[in-house]
Amino acid sequence: MKFPRLSGWLIATVLLLAVIGLLYPQQLPVSLYKLSLVSMAGVAGYWLDRELFPYARPDEFMAQAVSVGGPFVPKKAVAPSQQIVFAAAMLRRAVIVGCAMLAIGLGA
Repeated sequence: MKFPRLSGWLIATVLLLAVIGLLYPQQLPVSLYKLSLVSMAGVAGYWLDRELFPYARPDEFMAQAVSVGGPFVPKKAVAPSQQIVFAAAMLRRAVIVGCAMLAIGLGA
């Protein structure tokens, strides 16, 4: 069975939220509010990147099949001629998501 993306982070967040609830119950509503805002900003930033750059998604630059198998080895690799473009697309997405999260975090 394949778990959804970021499921490990979700479990860690729930555990930390339980610790906050036990130690400082008065801070639980504030923590939930801020967590929900930052989470929504991350998702909004991701979808904003997908909508702004529909033809420059990072996975579009992965073309070559990888011969080595395993659970953490991707099925495709980046073509040597596309490595810089792939890196730029990944950095672009990270910057957009990070800026969205920072904007919401500073504004809340």
